Amino acid sequence: MSDYSESDAQREVSDLEKKSATAARLFDIRRIIGGLFVVYGVIVTIAGITASDADLDKAGGININLWTGLGMLALGLFFLAWLWLRPLPVTEPPTGDQPPPTE
Repeated sequence: MSDYSESDAQREVSDLEKKSATAARLFDIRRIIGGLFVVYGVIVTIAGITASDADLDKAGGININLWTGLGMLALGLFFLAWLWLRPLPVTEPPTGDQPPPTE
């Protein structure tokens, strides 16, 4: 016969549910969008800080890279703050004693 009991199966299912919840929090779209905007914002801001006079003349005297980079940084920080202030709720897996919730 099999050495695999019902409690082993339940333990394995609960471990997989915990890993799934961790992966969902890790790959939250707010984290990805916020991180990308912060990284690109830093790069574009540095390009704006180091812009030459010829680059500024092409843009009509406005440092477009600087303002765009600062806007991207602000948006990225907004997404990361949103993630920090409102994280994904931790859902408890249903136990065998109660039926799963229905909508």
